[in-house]
Amino acid sequence: MTLAAAGLAVAVSAQQLARTSATANASAMRKAPQEFGAHSLPQASPLGKVEQVVGLTNVSVEYSRPSAKGRKVFGDVVPYGVFWRTGANASTKITFDDMAIIGGQKVKPGTYSLLTFPNEGAWLVVLNSDSDVNNADAYDESKNVATIKVEPKRTEFTETFTISFGNVVNDAATLDLAWENTKVSIPLEAPSTEQALRNIDTMLAGREIKPAHLHMAARFCVDRNVRLKEALEWATRSVKEDPKFWSVHTLALLQAANGDTKAAIATAQRSLEMAKEAKADAYVKLNEAKIAEWSGKK
Repeated sequence: MTLAAAGLAVAVSAQQLARTSATANASAMRKAPQEFGAHSLPQASPLGKVEQVVGLTNVSVEYSRPSAKGRKVFGDVVPYGVFWRTGANASTKITFDDMAIIGGQKVKPGTYSLLTFPNEGAWLVVLNSDSDVNNADAYDESKNVATIKVEPKRTEFTETFTISFGNVVNDAATLDLAWENTKVSIPLEAPSTEQALRNIDTMLAGREIKPAHLHMAARFCVDRNVRLKEALEWATRSVKEDPKFWSVHTLALLQAANGDTKAAIATAQRSLEMAKEAKADAYVKLNEAKIAEWSGKK
């Protein structure tokens, strides 16, 4: 080996060692205080975790939470236009246990670094397959699996950097980043209808099918507007075997969805009376609203 080659090898090894050391240090910083024994000190930016099921996919985020402490955050503590690990101490990690969609881009199950490039205008949000991108030097753009531009919004003051889930409806949600007076909402999707229908078929193919199972299947289908004829049969069986005010209401919804408004009104009236007897005010209102709606369509 030539002297120049030996020097290059040493330089590369030193660089790799530095990156390994940085990752190890970041991991140590990320650990909860109790893991270091009785003489540990609280972290200035403590570890936070948040988890949410979207569709049938479990989404979890692990991050460190810095506080403003009287400082100007965006444009100062967090400069505009440059890499941010979306927290402190170490990379912010986002994990999907099944396929998900972020900003219209499919993401496979796994753990990713959640990276951002804040701006006064649109932020660039990045998911990177290297889950230990702790600083700009470790960032490899070729490992990006999803990139999305998101407009920030002004919001009420948030002292401590907070990641949360909002607008959790059916197969969608937003991943919300909030700090100081800025909030960024990242759209997430996890389509689950096809898998849920397969689960229903498996459940109803079993030997012990309970009225509650039939009702669950029927309710899912009417909510998603799929397989409505089959769902009507399941709801009818459920009510016949074990009528409850909620299952009778679902039957009314499916009768209406299948075009039998007259039967739907009569069934909703039955559910209404049952709900009154059970003092279930929410279902009383639901049935009254549906009866009024369907009465105009007779």
